[in-house]
Amino acid sequence: MNLIGRIEEQRLIETMLKSGRHVLLEGAVGVGKTTLALAVAERLSRSVIRVDGDGRYTEQKLVGSFDPKLVMEKGFVRESFIPGPLYQAMEEGEILLINELNRMPEMVQNVLLPALDEGKIQIPILGELKAQAGFSVIATQNPREFVATSALSEALLDRLEWIAISPLSAAEELKIVQAHLKDSKSKVNLEACVELIRLTRNHPKVKRGASVRAAISLAQILEVEANEGMSEDQFFATAKSVLANRIDLQVGKFSNRPYSELLDELMEDLKQELKKKP
Repeated sequence: MNLIGRIEEQRLIETMLKSGRHVLLEGAVGVGKTTLALAVAERLSRSVIRVDGDGRYTEQKLVGSFDPKLVMEKGFVRESFIPGPLYQAMEEGEILLINELNRMPEMVQNVLLPALDEGKIQIPILGELKAQAGFSVIATQNPREFVATSALSEALLDRLEWIAISPLSAAEELKIVQAHLKDSKSKVNLEACVELIRLTRNHPKVKRGASVRAAISLAQILEVEANEGMSEDQFFATAKSVLANRIDLQVGKFSNRPYSELLDELMEDLKQELKKKP
């Protein structure tokens, strides 16, 4: 996997995993937390078992449970037990990647404590499961102020090494967008796509700005029309559609302002930024 940027973060994660520690990556949506974790695993030639955080996730899903039909046939034996992701990662000595750990219920989070602390968990009836060498957890979380997230317990945080994942530079984000376009000689103004989404992150009316995923989507959609020419109105209409679900407006005095008015302001800011470029 060709990873753009993140050299220091990659080094830190690799060092922590090699030392037997577990890692928590924190950053906004779309900054590449999962991509970074997968790239590190690939560099270390490690397999990954992935879990996506969900408020409805249960301890049984994470650890595993007995299959009722098999229990009727064989009884409460190992063959009747269906391993969950945590059990699999511990048994095989692999990396357990938990996306958005702070979206999981507290009881599910607590199941991880003995696995992180002592490298073992207790399975009802079956007894103790000890993790094989190489077992590691890489968890990600969005900032606590995001909707549908909750703070991780101090006990859990004490067992995870925290790494902040910030947005990449404009040049690095431009390279990412270029890498996602099939035509390396695209007629789309990719700098404009990147600059627009970066402007959303600092606009006073925007609570949560767009990620580089929005720039990729914008560029890919515009590329379809690029061969026939691209007007400013077309760019504006496409950007309005792409950004609609990818930004959150500030509450309070701006909450009733129309979304199109914000886009007008962003487009004007974009024009001014593009004029500054050589």
